[in-house]
Amino acid sequence: MPYDDLRALVINCTLKRSPELSHTQGLIDLSRSIMETQGVAVEVLRAVDHDIATGVWPDMTEHGWASDAWPGIYRDKVLPADILIIAGPIWLGDNSSVTKQVIERLYACSSLLNDRGQYAYYGRVGGCLITGNEDGVKHCAMNILYSLQHLGYTIPPQADAGWIGEAGPGPSYLDPGSGGPDNEFTNRNTTFMTWNLLHLARMLKDAGGVPAHGNQRSEWDAGCRFDLPNPEHR
Repeated sequence: MPYDDLRALVINCTLKRSPELSHTQGLIDLSRSIMETQGVAVEVLRAVDHDIATGVWPDMTEHGWASDAWPGIYRDKVLPADILIIAGPIWLGDNSSVTKQVIERLYACSSLLNDRGQYAYYGRVGGCLITGNEDGVKHCAMNILYSLQHLGYTIPPQADAGWIGEAGPGPSYLDPGSGGPDNEFTNRNTTFMTWNLLHLARMLKDAGGVPAHGNQRSEWDAGCRFDLPNPEHR
């Protein structure tokens, strides 16, 4: 099955600016290599390198901020991507502040509509990658995957993967002796996640997205209730 017409965006939500080493990037590269082998155009964006304003509006310069890189990222990188992977570290058992900011800005644009009247993220698939040296992979993945599906992304089976070392201070994913890059469990889950994203993205693209009936905000606003009992509507 060909995948070379698909585009993937991976947002690395590390707290470290480039060119500082990101352990999360090490796990991203594993998934990225699988996709690129299949001809997928993959872009990795390190969110902290960009002037992304805080807030829940599409363009925060309209709400008092001097600058905001998000509108351009949304238009040029998020919308064209068939696959979105949110990747980030665990801090204090939870997603990084950057991960939460990115999800908030995705949410800011979730009310925008596509040309069929559906929410804009319909027809795209989402997954996540988590790294750290403390517990919390499943908690972090749960939060991200719930958020993505709530915004309109389609989540395939087993759409998360992660690596953690021993609980407490210790080596991170790319540190010598961590065992991270050779971990069978992590490598298997990352591979399965990547292929599941590819398969579902292929299915949705070939089908023209999610069928546009019963989920069109524009039609709902116009009074259509898609078989919902509504005696007031004539």
